[in-house]
Amino acid sequence: MNADLTRRGFFLGAGAMVASFGVDLSTHVTRAQGSAATAILIENVRIFDGTSSTLSAASNVLVIGNRIAAVSTSPIAVPTEVALTRISGGGQTLMPGLIDAHTHIMFSTIPQLAVLTGDIGFINVAAVRAANDTLMRGFTSIRDMGGPCFGLKRGIDAGLVSGPRIWPSGAFISQTGGHGDFRLPTDLPARPEAYTYSEQVGGSAIADDPGTVRKRVREQLALGASQIKIMAGGGVSSAFDPLDVTQFSPEEMQAGVGAADNWGTYATVHAYTPKAVRQAVEAGVKCIEHGNLLDEPTVALLAEKGIWWCMQPFLDDEDATPFAKDSPNRKKQLEMFSGTDTAYRLARKHKVKTAWGTDTLFDAKVAARQGAHLTKLIRWYDPAEILKMATADNGALLALSGLRSPYDGKLGVIEKDALADLLLVDGNPLENLALLEDPQTNLSVIIKDGQPKKNILA
Repeated sequence: MNADLTRRGFFLGAGAMVASFGVDLSTHVTRAQGSAATAILIENVRIFDGTSSTLSAASNVLVIGNRIAAVSTSPIAVPTEVALTRISGGGQTLMPGLIDAHTHIMFSTIPQLAVLTGDIGFINVAAVRAANDTLMRGFTSIRDMGGPCFGLKRGIDAGLVSGPRIWPSGAFISQTGGHGDFRLPTDLPARPEAYTYSEQVGGSAIADDPGTVRKRVREQLALGASQIKIMAGGGVSSAFDPLDVTQFSPEEMQAGVGAADNWGTYATVHAYTPKAVRQAVEAGVKCIEHGNLLDEPTVALLAEKGIWWCMQPFLDDEDATPFAKDSPNRKKQLEMFSGTDTAYRLARKHKVKTAWGTDTLFDAKVAARQGAHLTKLIRWYDPAEILKMATADNGALLALSGLRSPYDGKLGVIEKDALADLLLVDGNPLENLALLEDPQTNLSVIIKDGQPKKNILA
């Protein structure tokens, strides 16, 4: 037989097997994400709809499959052909599922040394636990800003394990010596074509010219990234780079941003300083992560161009990563903390489109305080503004992925046809936001994709 035909036949057969497996998996995913044959009627609740500053009058909400079918202050007629679950709300508050717009679900609960040296199988097991805990804290969606979470997302979507919806970035894109370069000093200079352990497992991707940046971005998009994360400036937890360092050349940044744009999605960047942010803005990024050290002209530029700013309430408190007192990392950390108050003040003043995320890394105790990270925003915002940021606003940021969004439907709001990710809170979070700090006690019901994941009222 002709060798070329043999090779082509093999590849065609392999492709057919992949396609067949994909069909079977998508069927499983569809079943896991909701069925039109099931319905939930939630009665006698007051609603925070994701945007309003007050709760509704006593209302009822009907969920059919994985969508909200009706919201009404009057009784709702339920189709006879559905299998109905009734939840009597007893006047509790119904609100959209919370959204954390900056997570690292693979790395949130494991010490950094274990992440850098541990078996990837163990890291995956820990991430499965972290994903379930995240959902049980009321966070039904997360935007993952770097890490090998494609397999975890697939398992959650297929119903194999419990966890939130995940918008994955895949490996974060870093230059040599940048915030995503986690090699030891003894690993430098790098051998030609040698991949770091972090690169091998999909944690980071190092690139040092426009062509390689473009290639690495395309690889993450091919694997299923819903947006791209590029390290545009120095970081606190990384070994080599001071905070003031601007990373990637303008041409390199444009290559990464352009590759994401060609796939119908966007690039966001890790950056703290005006110079790093301005270079990224000029390249066409749609979102800035962190930005604690921005000055007023740069913040005004973000507002003018309609660029999202995903911020974290980083403070020198119990949740701060414990670096050694005189270490370079601790000095960078204190420098970053010094800008947090000003950054939030400027974001409010200029009405920048502001998102919120935790960015928890390497600490299970801090990860467990996810709700408390949200309530820290009371230093700058009122409860209604905070809840809107963690629901409707973060939902709008997720939608920026466009056709690369892994889930079809609107999130962060309670309205007809929105996806049914819902929380029932025993109390009024507009009056007492701290209710979200103790989800085990105060979240009576957690619904994700039209499926009850917790229901202590049953």
